[in-house]
Amino acid sequence: RLVHLDLKGAAPRAPYLEQVLPLLRTLGATGLLLEYEDTFPYAGPLELLRAPHAYSPAELRALLSRARAQGLDVVPLLPFPLQFVLKHREFAHLREVKALPNALNPHKEESLALVKAMIDQVMALHEDLQWFHIGCDEVYYLGEGEESKQWLQQQDNTAEKLCLSHIKAVASCLASCYPRVTPIVWDDMLRGMSEEALAGSGLPQLVQPMIWDYAADIDVEGKVQLIEKYRRCGFPKVWFASAFKGATGVSQALPLIEHHVQNQLQWLQVASRSPAAALEGIALTGWQRYDHFSVLCELFPVAIPSLAVCLQALKNGGYSAKVKENVEKLLGMPNLEIDTFMSTSLGTFPGSSILTLVTQVSFYLKSSVDELLERNRYVTGWFSPYHRKRKIIHPIIMYHFQPDAVSLLSKWNAVVQDLQAAMEQVFHKCAIEEWMEENVQPSLQKLQQVVDDLEEA
Repeated sequence: RLVHLDLKGAAPRAPYLEQVLPLLRTLGATGLLLEYEDTFPYAGPLELLRAPHAYSPAELRALLSRARAQGLDVVPLLPFPLQFVLKHREFAHLREVKALPNALNPHKEESLALVKAMIDQVMALHEDLQWFHIGCDEVYYLGEGEESKQWLQQQDNTAEKLCLSHIKAVASCLASCYPRVTPIVWDDMLRGMSEEALAGSGLPQLVQPMIWDYAADIDVEGKVQLIEKYRRCGFPKVWFASAFKGATGVSQALPLIEHHVQNQLQWLQVASRSPAAALEGIALTGWQRYDHFSVLCELFPVAIPSLAVCLQALKNGGYSAKVKENVEKLLGMPNLEIDTFMSTSLGTFPGSSILTLVTQVSFYLKSSVDELLERNRYVTGWFSPYHRKRKIIHPIIMYHFQPDAVSLLSKWNAVVQDLQAAMEQVFHKCAIEEWMEENVQPSLQKLQQVVDDLEEA
């Protein structure tokens, strides 16, 4: 049971992650799937890939050593096709399609040299790895570059073959230098391929596919058949990937716990109907962005209750009153509701105050400001945009809503200050700034502006 930490957005500070590891272990995690992206401390010619808030080599070593001490396997994830690399001007010449950072050009030797250099740097910081996830999902636009188009015109060449040879080349980069490490790949590019193409590609001897589906009502029978298909093609083992957050809306702020629990229960059904020998494990994904360029979804501390329920459901083979009680005890939450967003009780787990404050902001900030500005008849009738622009107001009207506006602004400023302080314990400045600009500032600025306009008027 691998917990996926997606570090390509709002990456928690290393000390916070170290603090969380014992809890993950207690909840039932047996490993971590670490998607570093630009938070890895790349060096030399790759140094420009590092984000300003990237972990230092010392921080990573300490974190990995703490994970080992907790008995957690670590599986690094390098998300080929590398949007975070190909967005840089210095690597743009390796794009499959010149204008898009979506896929690596599979025909350039330099592409594989880059892949190898990145794998080597990640391997150098990790000890005793058993698996290494090389991504390879959603490789859109592969086959649409000029060199690929020429290649596809040659006899017997197909888009399927191009995709398989590309995945095989990336996997071989790892396997040839690190024969004890098994590459894992997302399976979405393989699902629709013919059995002949898959079996004849040599890929089944090289990689383990990770079948992902984050829905609450996955097609169990279809998944069982897909596993059978992969077995017939020669893949000895497969992984599953469920989700505990980051899969129900690109800008989701609070996780739909019930959705994620249902997702785990569906995967348990798939497991019960598949040969045990075929299953290597499951990764509980926690996407922080849908891709490198999208907004942030649920922050990691906010999703810890969802992760806790999901891990416990998997560990205990289902969800029950006993599981709920156990999670509440481990998180220090008197009452955890899985079918509502509301988390009324403050837990004792690391970062729980962030959950409480984010819940307040998500539920009440926009609605309370909209209530005042769009549904208060004194504002809409006597202090409309027309009046505000010209700073006109009848003095008596001010007494009807200025105190409410000032009091609401003061209340929200206090909540936001508390949230800022709580987030500073866990996140870097850039993540806090991004979250606030997306989720807080639009409503807060509207409110501040009306208070300022009132004073001027």
